[in-house]
Amino acid sequence: MIKNCVKRKLIITTFALLVFLITLTFPKTEEEIKNVTITYTQNASFPIYLLDKDEFVARTSISLKSTDVVKQAKELIAMMTIDNASAAYIPNLFAPILPKNTKVLSIDVQDTTLKVNLSQEFLNIPKGYEEKVLECLVYSLTELEGVDSILLYVEGDVLDTLPNTNEKLPLLLTRDIGVNKIYDLTNLKDVTKTTTYYIAKENDFSYYIPVTLLSNSDQNKVEIVIERLKTNPNIKTNLISYLSANTEIKSYELLEEEIALSFSPVLYEGIVNEDLVEEVKYSISLSLMDTLHVKNVTFVE
Repeated sequence: MIKNCVKRKLIITTFALLVFLITLTFPKTEEEIKNVTITYTQNASFPIYLLDKDEFVARTSISLKSTDVVKQAKELIAMMTIDNASAAYIPNLFAPILPKNTKVLSIDVQDTTLKVNLSQEFLNIPKGYEEKVLECLVYSLTELEGVDSILLYVEGDVLDTLPNTNEKLPLLLTRDIGVNKIYDLTNLKDVTKTTTYYIAKENDFSYYIPVTLLSNSDQNKVEIVIERLKTNPNIKTNLISYLSANTEIKSYELLEEEIALSFSPVLYEGIVNEDLVEEVKYSISLSLMDTLHVKNVTFVE
């Protein structure tokens, strides 16, 4: 009797297990599939400034894992560091520039200033690359949300001079240091500084190279930027601007954090590709945001 009972339970259990396994092998119905929730995780695309093949500081983009400013800053610095494992994630056309084995000792945010303390390896910058290193570092880190300036330390001491030339540095490093600088000066008084973003192309890949002009021009900065975008700079022949040479500014209004511009109808003269239209707008916007320290550029018809 007991044996039969045990046998019956064993048969029932085995059969139930068999039915369960069979149901796992059948495809789910359409209704079941609709009820499945799928979560997508997408890394944020973020601007970073690195050296291109011609050793100009160039703007490209990468993916960051974090949305926290301090963690993002650490990721950016790692990607900019030579032979760091994270540098493998930067696009092939660009190269990291921070000296090998540079480490982040600490990072802190105070108001709009990012305090960055780096290891002594940061001082091993090859001669002739000091300004490029600072430009890449400052321009990348000031892309972080709410960060306008960098206070740079090495082993706890404020970096107030360039390692090789001993050139004095401002206490707070901002985009006012300029990038890929060219000079058109007759004197050191009344210097106007403007930054223009040109397009560079490598095969089918486009990216942007900012060029800071220091001049004694008496034009306002908006006019200088637009005039520069109507021509090509003399530092690199393959930089492109699709802005028509006949373009004229009809009017503009500069507010606290925004500028609204109206152009003559020939702004996109000769451009039939919608992507190129966007590149023209983007070049103008990046240039004016950098030069005027505004957050938004509006194109008024």
